[in-house]
Amino acid sequence: MAAAVLPVAVFGCRPRVAGGVCFLEERVVLHAAGAGCLRLHLEHKWHNFIPGTEKSRGVQALAVSPNRRFLAVSEAAGEQPVLAVYELSAERARRRRALATAELPARQAVSLAFSPDGRYLAAATAMPEGVLTCWLWEKHQLEAAVRLLAPGSGPCQVSFSPQDSTQICITGNGFFKLFKYSEGNLKQMNLQKGEPENYLCHAWLSEEKVVCGTDTGKLSVFETGELHWETNLEYRKPPRELEEDITKEYESSLDVSCGLASEDIGTQHNSLPQISAVAAYSKGFACSPSPGVVLLFEKTKGEEAYEESQEIWLPQDQFRTEPKKSDRQDITCICFSPSEETMVISTNKNQLYMFTMVSTKLIREKTSYFAYLNFPLHSDSITGLDMCIWKPILATCSLDRSVRIWNYKTNTLELCKEYQEEAYTVSLHPTGLFCLVGFSDKLRFISLLYEDMHVFKEFAVKKCRECSFSNGGHLFAAVNGNVIQIYSSITFDNVSNLKGHSGKIHAIKWSADDAKFVSCDTHGAVFEWNLMTGKRESECVLKTCIYSSISLSSDAKIIFAVGSDQTLKEISESSMSVTSDDQFLLTASEDGCIFIWKVHDKEGGALKGEAEAEYAEEVLIMKSDIDEKSQAILDLQICVKDLQTESDYELRLKDLYCTGKIKALEENFTQEIDSLKAQHQILQAEKEKQELQYESQLSELVKKQAREVQRLESASNKKLLMENERYEELQVKSQRMQEAYEKQLHSLEESKSTAVKELTERYEEKLKQKSALLEQAKENMRRQLQAHEEMEKQIYEDGDKEISEIKNKYEKQLRDEKESNTQLKGEIGVMNKRLNNLQKELKDRIRDIEEMRLEQQKLENVIRALEKDILALKTEIKERSDTILDKEKHIYDLKMKNQELQNFKFVLSFKIEEFKKQIESRENDIKTMKEQIQEMEEELEGFHKESTQLKLNITQLQQKLKASYREMDKERQKKQDMETVIKRFKADLHNCVGFIQDSKKMKDGVRELYSKYVQQSDVVEAEAVDTDLQKQYVKQQEYHERSLAVLKKKAMKDQEMHQAAYMRLVQENVTLIKEINDLRQELKVANTQVHDLRAALRLNKKKKAIQDTASSSELLSGPAVLRLNPEMESEKIIEIQKLEIQYLRDQIQEKGQVLNCPSSVSFSQKSS
Repeated sequence: MAAAVLPVAVFGCRPRVAGGVCFLEERVVLHAAGAGCLRLHLEHKWHNFIPGTEKSRGVQALAVSPNRRFLAVSEAAGEQPVLAVYELSAERARRRRALATAELPARQAVSLAFSPDGRYLAAATAMPEGVLTCWLWEKHQLEAAVRLLAPGSGPCQVSFSPQDSTQICITGNGFFKLFKYSEGNLKQMNLQKGEPENYLCHAWLSEEKVVCGTDTGKLSVFETGELHWETNLEYRKPPRELEEDITKEYESSLDVSCGLASEDIGTQHNSLPQISAVAAYSKGFACSPSPGVVLLFEKTKGEEAYEESQEIWLPQDQFRTEPKKSDRQDITCICFSPSEETMVISTNKNQLYMFTMVSTKLIREKTSYFAYLNFPLHSDSITGLDMCIWKPILATCSLDRSVRIWNYKTNTLELCKEYQEEAYTVSLHPTGLFCLVGFSDKLRFISLLYEDMHVFKEFAVKKCRECSFSNGGHLFAAVNGNVIQIYSSITFDNVSNLKGHSGKIHAIKWSADDAKFVSCDTHGAVFEWNLMTGKRESECVLKTCIYSSISLSSDAKIIFAVGSDQTLKEISESSMSVTSDDQFLLTASEDGCIFIWKVHDKEGGALKGEAEAEYAEEVLIMKSDIDEKSQAILDLQICVKDLQTESDYELRLKDLYCTGKIKALEENFTQEIDSLKAQHQILQAEKEKQELQYESQLSELVKKQAREVQRLESASNKKLLMENERYEELQVKSQRMQEAYEKQLHSLEESKSTAVKELTERYEEKLKQKSALLEQAKENMRRQLQAHEEMEKQIYEDGDKEISEIKNKYEKQLRDEKESNTQLKGEIGVMNKRLNNLQKELKDRIRDIEEMRLEQQKLENVIRALEKDILALKTEIKERSDTILDKEKHIYDLKMKNQELQNFKFVLSFKIEEFKKQIESRENDIKTMKEQIQEMEEELEGFHKESTQLKLNITQLQQKLKASYREMDKERQKKQDMETVIKRFKADLHNCVGFIQDSKKMKDGVRELYSKYVQQSDVVEAEAVDTDLQKQYVKQQEYHERSLAVLKKKAMKDQEMHQAAYMRLVQENVTLIKEINDLRQELKVANTQVHDLRAALRLNKKKKAIQDTASSSELLSGPAVLRLNPEMESEKIIEIQKLEIQYLRDQIQEKGQVLNCPSSVSFSQKSS
């Protein structure tokens, strides 16, 4: 029966993938894993794997379309790279297109991006000789390509503008370029200014703003290609390291030398910031300036700048041997969910983290921490994989020095521990309670506890590459060089040593009854061993083959071997294993990913076999751990009781406070709603009045415009006459200016020589002055150094005296001693800073002297060059004067010839100009009509863009409304809890009122009520909470009022824009109708002229055909005029006008051809 596999779960993430993490839905994340991509649900934890092409070596770049329906993948498969687009359906992704062209060389794309409308796909290949391509991917068509030359290699990134599908941004090592796509070409829009920088990443903040990050920690915001805002970020240390540094400084003594302090400062400055990832969201953007941290920047209200609002750090991995280093990972990709409630990042160590953005609004703390998306993953290639028979677990070891235990039924990580040495192989005991791990120094027998891994026994086997438990678990084998050692897992004695292999042993396998043992090596040898005698029973040697894996049949009679001759399919780059019930296939790859595959029949059903196995649930645990946990449970139970009593009392007080607050809020809200309704009615009345005013103003403006057009025509004719007169005056002035310039040249030569002499004298005097200043500065430095040394001696003496007095007299006041020590340290640091500043000033003075010397040399060179230029200019003036005379003679001869030719042409061109005037007048009318139509189309496109932007704003507001509804539900629940507490208090009061006659019982009851429901600390806290709540309520009220005012202004502006556009359309339609009627009258006149010409030329046969066409044209044009009603919609009017204009153009062309025909006939008759 043929079997197939489907991926069920994937544990791992492929590093260094451009756009490697992105959101498909609010709670669905897509990231690269192995040779494909993985869709992961954050709440339900289901996995959906999208496999790549056959022979794929991994994904290099990802991109998801804005509507999240399509996925673009760049991967290396075989000899040629592949660029494919997938359709993300509900269950399985379907491959739509594979983009390739023979015009460009086959190079792998390192960055991809979809356009906002999803039609275009931009791809960039690796630098330094990269290519930027733009694809119309649905038609498999390459629209444009541009070659990019960079000074060096490095990462590059491509992206489209979020609202413009024709604008592309690309950054890389030494370039930042903006391209505009038009008519099959990519044209560069910006010119790079200043020195080139290595841009590592960028993101679009708006339609025109782009934020970029460099490898030196510089953040730059460009607006339309020009620098708008810039800041330099510093290298950040984790908060835990900063606290440790402060404690170390307090504990250090005063005898620390200045040299050591300066060395520590130098080591801190060696670590430079580097912005590795940037992502934009609605309030600003997020970036990573140093390993392990993400900074959130928000836009300021007054200025168009950004300021830091929050730091988010990676958490420390407690499973590692050095947890401090776990949070120093380079962040390679940042992405936000569609509602911007969650942020997900990926690192260069194959890890995925998430952060809920809601906490930034509520907590408002400066520093926060990420959380793992699922659990910590392998950060390097997996070297060993094994599974258990009794339990649904598998063990993996990796070059990241960690050993992990996974559960393939629940898809969880059960145990994880990191060691000091690299792990090469792992083997699980059949019971699942123990495992063998081969490290670089020893082979360790480890017991798997409930929450830890405990090393039970160590064996002196170095660099053990293969180890395996027997099927019964009483023996285990380990490879030590070329020898296979068999140990007892009960007594840990070396039972036997199997010798005979000459090459490295690649695989070992036990038979089902543990009586036989099979091994293979790199020299082509496969040996079968008998464990009872410790000798070889059979062997097969094939020196041309390097064996990599081996397997046995159930009866141990048939041996299956896999090698480099590829007689069977070779499994060399990954390890795999099948569960004992043949239900799951487990594989591990070099990029640290673990795949769990479900084995099923090719027809779709499950494999027929045994029933589902029952797995053991036993777990090992240390006795000391049990005692510690039982004691901790008792302590926690006591704490829980105390907290319950406190929380009950606090809840009662809060319920009382909240009920009063809710009533006050309800009354305020009802009053505000009534006032807003009244304001709304007033605004509607004002709106109607303004509409009437605007209509009257528009009619007056139309009349004024007609008057201004007439006035401008008369003024333009007058200006033409004035300009002709000015042209003649300027010619006379130019001749005078030439004579004046020649005189000035002679005077400049004389003044130049005197100026050069004065400059040399000035600079010599300056050099003397600066040399004297240098000597004075050196003397001042010597004096300051002597004074500094004396001050240091005095400070140290005073410090020693004070410390001895304080120790003898005030031993109890240790805190005061620490404060005095810190003050003395600060003074020493200030003195050190002064020394450093003085040394820097000395260096700067020396540099200034050297720069002055260089300037003197440059000035001397400039003087020499100017002298040479003067001689060259004199020679040029002579040569140009001669050429001017020759050209003037030639011009005079040409003018005489032109006059003769103009007289000759005047007669011939007179008739041609008459015909051209008639044609030009009609062509100008047609051009004006075309321009008006184009303007109308552009306005329509603008309206469509505005509508799309409004839709996006609506979706954002709906998401905000959902969040506000959630908060309202929480407050309602709080209100219900408060009501229950009030009911309890009323019942207690009722019981207390029953003891009115007995005063003692009455006092006791009141005291009990007071002790239950009132505490002084809670009263103070309640008052503080009242003030905080009032402040928050005032802030929310101000925010809602502002948002309401902004929305009203937007609504007013939109209405004004729509009314203005509608009036323009109506006016333009009226003018178009008038022009069409004028053109029809001109057509009738042209028809009469053609008729007369045909009568003169005796063309009676063609007359009937022309009349028929004229009658048909009148029939077509008549109903078109009747359909142009002013009450119809603007779009229908524009379409009808376009049809009429095309029809008139065709008739004008036909009449022009007819006019040309008789003119040619008349010329032929005259010539005859």
